[in-house]
Amino acid sequence: MVDEFPVPPIGEVALGTVLSALADPHRRQVVLALLSGGGAERACASFALPKAKSTRTHHWRVLRDAGLVRQRNAGNGTFVRLRDEFEGRFPGLLALLADLDHAPSASTVDE
Repeated sequence: MVDEFPVPPIGEVALGTVLSALADPHRRQVVLALLSGGGAERACASFALPKAKSTRTHHWRVLRDAGLVRQRNAGNGTFVRLRDEFEGRFPGLLALLADLDHAPSASTVDE
């Protein structure tokens, strides 16, 4: 039995909600890992999130509610992937996030 968790319609996803979700370093690393995986689905357990189940559940809910990911329960595990339609709603945002993640920080740049 496969159950997909509900997500908001992409047209209702607000930029502020997305940015708030991405402000957390754990959630940002999840999105970056999914992005670097070329859109492939991954087991939720494969991510290094805090150990407490309630905390992990909270992170997944925030990412779903922000419209960033789709998540499904497949009986033997829970799986997550980036929403295909996200790029159409906020063109270039995830690419910018990936670029910023690879850019040197201001504290490491010599002036």
